[in-house]
Amino acid sequence: MLFLGFSSGVPLLLIFSSLSLWLREAGVDRAVVTYFSWAALGYSFKFVWAPLVDQLPLPLLTRMLGRRRAWMLVAQLAIAGAILLMASINPQSGETSLTLMALAAVLLGFSAATQDIVIDAYRIESAEADLQAMMSATYIVGYRLAMLTTGAGSLYLAEGFGSTNELYKFEAWQLTYSIMAGAMSVGILTTLVIGEPARSNSKSYLESTGEYARFLLLFALAVAGFIGSYVLSSNTVGAAKLAFGELLGNPILAATLLEAFRLVGALTIAWMLAVILVRINVVRYEMVDRTYVAPIRDFFQRYGWTFAWLLLALVGLYRISDIVLGVISNVFYQDLGFEKSEIARVVIVFGILMTIVGGLVGGLLAARIGVIRILLLGGVLAAATNLLFMLLAGIGDDLFWFYVVISADNLSAGIASAAFVAFLSSLTNVSFTAMQYAIFSSLMTLIPKSLGGYSGSMVNAIGYPNFFLLTAILGLPVLLLIVLAARRFDIRDRGGC
Repeated sequence: MLFLGFSSGVPLLLIFSSLSLWLREAGVDRAVVTYFSWAALGYSFKFVWAPLVDQLPLPLLTRMLGRRRAWMLVAQLAIAGAILLMASINPQSGETSLTLMALAAVLLGFSAATQDIVIDAYRIESAEADLQAMMSATYIVGYRLAMLTTGAGSLYLAEGFGSTNELYKFEAWQLTYSIMAGAMSVGILTTLVIGEPARSNSKSYLESTGEYARFLLLFALAVAGFIGSYVLSSNTVGAAKLAFGELLGNPILAATLLEAFRLVGALTIAWMLAVILVRINVVRYEMVDRTYVAPIRDFFQRYGWTFAWLLLALVGLYRISDIVLGVISNVFYQDLGFEKSEIARVVIVFGILMTIVGGLVGGLLAARIGVIRILLLGGVLAAATNLLFMLLAGIGDDLFWFYVVISADNLSAGIASAAFVAFLSSLTNVSFTAMQYAIFSSLMTLIPKSLGGYSGSMVNAIGYPNFFLLTAILGLPVLLLIVLAARRFDIRDRGGC
């Protein structure tokens, strides 16, 4: 699990922090840079194809390696290939290269999310319940080590190979990302060495090859409908943004609302296609019900419609303050004048250590005084620490204050995350643990990451100080949701809240 955790942690910062600094050095506008955060939305939709990964066999590989290891190997090879593809593209070469870079980043996000699905299943199936805590802890250590390697390591390497804020050098980033692709060999070798869990060989509820093919067809057509509607609506939405922006007097708000409507529309078309295929018996309803419908129905039945929607709103908005800010944070540090080596040392190395400390503190406090109370504390801290970024924007590239702000921000993030993970775990039914937790963890990042893609445009329009104030204000409704959930529905947890 240490090595598999490392493999899971490799892609994350190569999509976010390292890529944003690379693009900014290449002269890409910050608004375009933050759009690239949408490439990681694969993490937010992984519950959609999780049943496919769980049930569908891969030709030859499944027979040779087993169900889990086969999918794991394919995902890891796809991750390495996507990173190498990114390494071959110079974002300074024009719009075509930026489009190719975006496609490569989307492939990386999709492959990384797939790997996470398989490794979670492997962990659960490969050890008994009394060893799961140790397995998870070891996985997290490996994940954090990978973040240090690909986060801090990539920035040190790119600067060491000669690319700086003042003098961009594509070859430096090309070599850096090629080395990062090589880091995936840790996961690939581990997959080839380990054994297949005995429980993974249990019979699939897809009873024949024909069932596999029909289930895959359902998924493929729904995805095609989603992509097709999204692409075909691009020109219409582009024209509507201008008109709606003039009507509202705020082009950023107009773009955000229209893109949200476009996303909902594409998802609706995909859902309608799936319903039609089920109605005409291309896929058995019982199979779709067991895979997708039953976990959702169980959640609403257990908590009731009003309570369930309140909880889903809380899940979807809890991390909005820190995720929206985090999308543009590295660009902000670079704009202040900090070098990549300083960002690597302070934000990634020191910041990760502070996050770990915050997680330990949050876990201890949650156990003593209750998850909901620490959830509320984490929400307050997440919004309040965003105001410190306003202070840093006024001070400039001062290392002392850089450390102060990163300390506060990562400690609060660690405290909030520890309580939030416990909260999400408490919402799941053991009969649907994998699917329900995948839905919650996907919803947790969907809205913040979607909005975070516009953070560059917001900064261009209102400046960094006002943007940081806005992210703090975004956290206020979250506090209200926590209070309503705790008081109106009398939520109680193991901590005794």
